[in-house]
Amino acid sequence: MSSSLPKEGHRGKMKMEGIEGDASVGGAERYSLKPTRINNEDIMFCVDVDAESLVEMKTAGVTRLDSIKQAILLFVNSKLSINPDHRFAFATLSKSASWLRKDFSSDVESTIAAVRALSATTVSSGQADLTNLFRLAAHEAKKSRSQNRILRVILIYCRSSVRPHHQWPVNQKLFTLDVMYLHDKPGPDNCPQAVYDALVDALEHVSEYEGYIHESGYGLPRTLFRFMSMLLSHPQQRCPQDDCDIPKPLTKKSAESANAEDNVVISTSQ
Repeated sequence: MSSSLPKEGHRGKMKMEGIEGDASVGGAERYSLKPTRINNEDIMFCVDVDAESLVEMKTAGVTRLDSIKQAILLFVNSKLSINPDHRFAFATLSKSASWLRKDFSSDVESTIAAVRALSATTVSSGQADLTNLFRLAAHEAKKSRSQNRILRVILIYCRSSVRPHHQWPVNQKLFTLDVMYLHDKPGPDNCPQAVYDALVDALEHVSEYEGYIHESGYGLPRTLFRFMSMLLSHPQQRCPQDDCDIPKPLTKKSAESANAEDNVVISTSQ
């Protein structure tokens, strides 16, 4: 199953300039990249703390929230090893979004403290309104821009039957939205396909640069870690998700069926 996000066109793509070739090298045309500034990132994690985030993964005794915490720490440490000037803040999503730690920081100890403070409710939050999340992000994005930085929101969503909704102007694209969707297998009591489609719509509605969405319905922590590692890519340097062919498989094609449990089929046709 591929959860590639269908996109039309490219966002933030660096274009190539042609330079006339030299006859001494056979007249071959040479190319150079147009200079483009890559901004440092302010990354805002928004973690779903609905009761469904307490569903156990395939690893005994490990919940979705436990794995999410590990994945965030993996992401932050990896991102800072690439560029120590990236910064992070944290919010949670129940019925709407609210701050967990508002101040953006590149301090790992501050991130660890924020992650430890993440906790979920034991009752369903019901509907999920993303409007306030987008409002908070837009406000922070303006501050980031004033510092020659860009803002990205990484939403980690865990509800299998509650479609998120929002009220946001279509012409306000001030930040980039990535989504990691953890869900149950499709069944009579849930509708992960409809939820996934709503998340795709939200991503395309608000994202300034190329936003990525990944989903997993089988409960394997390694799948979450793999997809979170793919979100390390900088929005200003991304290809469209349909063209993204990483990570490369390490097993032979004949063994690919052995990994079928990694994902539950979620259609990406629009």
